[in-house]
Amino acid sequence: MNSGKGKLEKNIGEDGEFIRILWCDNANIIRGKALYVNKENISQKMPLKVGISSGQQGVPVMYDQVIESSLLTPVGEIELEADLQTLNPLPYAPGNFRAMGDMNLNGKNWEYCPRGFLKRMIAKLFKMGISIKASFENEFYLLDLEESKDILPREKTPFASTYSLDLNQEFIRDVVYALHKQDMMVEQYYSESGPGQQEITIKFQEALGAADNQIAFRETVKAIALQKGMIASFLPKLFPQESGSGCHLHLSLWKNDKNISGSSDDAYGLSTEGKYFIAGVLHHLPALMGISTPTTNSYHRIKPHTWSGAFGCWGIDNREAAIRVISEKDNFVKHFEIKTVDASSNPYLALGAVIFAGYDGIKNKMTLPEPVQQDPGTLSSDERSIKGIRTLPTHLDQALSYLEKDRYLMDALGSKLSQAYLAVKKAEFEYFKDLSHQEEVEILRDKF
Repeated sequence: MNSGKGKLEKNIGEDGEFIRILWCDNANIIRGKALYVNKENISQKMPLKVGISSGQQGVPVMYDQVIESSLLTPVGEIELEADLQTLNPLPYAPGNFRAMGDMNLNGKNWEYCPRGFLKRMIAKLFKMGISIKASFENEFYLLDLEESKDILPREKTPFASTYSLDLNQEFIRDVVYALHKQDMMVEQYYSESGPGQQEITIKFQEALGAADNQIAFRETVKAIALQKGMIASFLPKLFPQESGSGCHLHLSLWKNDKNISGSSDDAYGLSTEGKYFIAGVLHHLPALMGISTPTTNSYHRIKPHTWSGAFGCWGIDNREAAIRVISEKDNFVKHFEIKTVDASSNPYLALGAVIFAGYDGIKNKMTLPEPVQQDPGTLSSDERSIKGIRTLPTHLDQALSYLEKDRYLMDALGSKLSQAYLAVKKAEFEYFKDLSHQEEVEILRDKF
């Protein structure tokens, strides 16, 4: 018996349960439908699935209308089927389970399915004998919402404040408990630089599980904040003058249950595969940002001298580089971090695109440039040019242009998914490009 289904049968109450089957769309809105089950119908071994409009993958963040250029319409239905391996009771919502859904059409994975895209990229890399373990490192703000509807931070403590630990200990305790009940192990927690800003890191997982965890993490944090009379927002740049919230992606390469990211024989502690992989990510990075930092708000965060990775380079323990390789005492790199990622991105698309870029680097044995061991923002444009350091996109339309021109990444996404994704993101850019930061935040604060 599938462990997820068995967990449901064991825990189902006399009054039945709701199973929330979730999907994440091209606007990175987490959506779901709740299927009601009881002891009688669950024992019939029925598949857990719901119908959704195929037009959902053409809906932008600002309204529930299908973008015409997505080539999707409100006509047509697909099945959202629960992946029973992801089925968990929700500690913060008694009577409710959650499962991640796969989009299927006529019994096969639908070409527009973001989770299906990630699965394909995992399989592509695995043909080389390599798998990925990953973790999304989330920053978010805790907010109080007053009657005036002003956006007010929960508190105003500085980075790593112990006072913040005390102020928020009840909220954090409940979040950690709920995450552990969903098999997500918390590794660190501390207050970040912004007022009311928090950071919680969870243990790495195989790639698909890491993306599933990112969805569950956002859901859990926001739900428990709501129960505490607060709002948790993962919006990349909530306050113009305060720190932005990233969602750095940590990655390691594995083969035969062995971490192959590093080598103690290399001057930088990286393996041959690790260097090729990072070179591939650097090569595709401007296009990747159309997926990993996919909102107009994302680019308010990515600025020089803000530890957000505004320049296309890598470095060892360099927090201003877009890719930070984390040093180890034994000169054997175990993982690295991509900083140009935030929680307004669809984790299945973002991680899948990064895996493809790394795969391309390995396949074509791309050359990794020398590491940059200083803040690239302190160099002149001529000095950066000599070192091969690119200034990364500073606006969403630039990133989308790079994405559209990256035929290898577009081919990996597939013609249908890439068409719908670009249509949604271009429509969002046109809608938000002339809005003030405050107007943008008012629309997006609760979406992410």
